[in-house]
Amino acid sequence: MTIAQDAPDSGARHKEKMRKRKEAQDEEVAAKTIEKGLLIVHTGRGKGKSTAAFGLLLRAIGHGWRVGVVQFIKGAWSTGERDILATRFADLVSWHTMGEGFTWETQDRARDIAAAEAAWAKAKTLMEDPQIGLVILDELNVALRYDYLPVDDVVAALTQRRPGLHVVVTGRNAPQTLIDAADLVTEMNAVKHHFAAGVKAQAGIEF
Repeated sequence: MTIAQDAPDSGARHKEKMRKRKEAQDEEVAAKTIEKGLLIVHTGRGKGKSTAAFGLLLRAIGHGWRVGVVQFIKGAWSTGERDILATRFADLVSWHTMGEGFTWETQDRARDIAAAEAAWAKAKTLMEDPQIGLVILDELNVALRYDYLPVDDVVAALTQRRPGLHVVVTGRNAPQTLIDAADLVTEMNAVKHHFAAGVKAQAGIEF
């Protein structure tokens, strides 16, 4: 029994294929000349929307940017990302957890609306700060879904922000008007989740 070997010219064919692919890729990259602040939306029923946003935050502060974070809906319970980013990087990260918990926890619509309005006011202040290069509006989509804030006013403020500012909005059920206005939209789908198998939320993974 003999082991099949690649044809003598397979390496050369692969090299030529990759050369052409690199040439095409380089041409495409060179054609992209616009530099601007991006409006990024992470939505969908899958896990990882906020986690992805905070990964981007880490990249930004690695470049020495100042970053603002406003957490809508979520209460002031301790999370690993908040504990480390808001303390060890306090010179670069302005962190504001302004929710009182999810609607089934507060059970008070008026309080939820007031909290969302206060969080949005803080968000606008951060977006107006010329020293801040990235603002993360965590779970803003949820506040919009429950009509705690006027969607049209929020989307207008986001689209009219100063040109160089990057903004990330997270949360399920992003409104279509926000999706239409965004530069980048990622929908995270729930394929499988350990919670359905009885696994509780764990430190270092969920918070």
